[in-house]
Amino acid sequence: MRLNILHKTTYRFEEPVKSGLQQLRKTPKSSHQQSVIHWSTTIEGGRSELSYDDHHNNVVELISIDRGAKVLTVTSQGEVELTNTHGVLGRHLGPAPLWLFQRETPRTKARSAAKALIRDLEGEGDLAELHALKDRIRDTVAYEVGSSMSDWSAEDALEAGKGVCQDHAHIFIACARAMGFPARYVSGYLMLDDRTVQDAMHAWAEAHVDGLGWVGFDVSNGISPDERYVRVATGLDYSDAAPVSGTRVGGKGEELSVEIEVAQQ
Repeated sequence: MRLNILHKTTYRFEEPVKSGLQQLRKTPKSSHQQSVIHWSTTIEGGRSELSYDDHHNNVVELISIDRGAKVLTVTSQGEVELTNTHGVLGRHLGPAPLWLFQRETPRTKARSAAKALIRDLEGEGDLAELHALKDRIRDTVAYEVGSSMSDWSAEDALEAGKGVCQDHAHIFIACARAMGFPARYVSGYLMLDDRTVQDAMHAWAEAHVDGLGWVGFDVSNGISPDERYVRVATGLDYSDAAPVSGTRVGGKGEELSVEIEVAQQ
């Protein structure tokens, strides 16, 4: 399957920006289950400074904001070909060592609620146990758009009993690591069945299973990723895979709008 993707981010500022730098992680990765046919990024109100692969093999584009800019528009678009591997990505590839993905972060620390969630969890083998975890999280934490804050931890979402895909991924990662599995956060694009226009990227989790390697789990949709899922960035949690991060001087009164289109060719 081939998917066409458009990701447009626009910042509007009440006051002009004096200076600013942004890191973009919007470029999909080529791997054995997906191939990037072409991808490009255009910038209005700023310019591209450099591009590099970080320690998670994420493509990072560094852009600067023009001095005096009141509008910054970043448009990324391209075409990706995908095959369905039922969520199995295979062996771990560096440069980050596999043991790194067992390290807790503030967002993925397993506290009392997470530990209670995995108590008495059963499954015939590691893969079945992780699918049982996925299902238990989905039954416990309702998916509700706008129900959480961007800085929530796994424990925050468990206590609230609701969240979004980012929260589901953090909970899965916290629990999987507590169960002894290396786990990581994934951000990407998802082709939806009922519409092409979306207002945010999707998020899911991956765990490393002996004999299979990395396997994906989308708690929010209750499945493992198929050919509709485009992997973009991975990391220990959201902060490593955020589509945009950075800093600026000036530019008070920010207004952000995001437009994403994912459609089959």
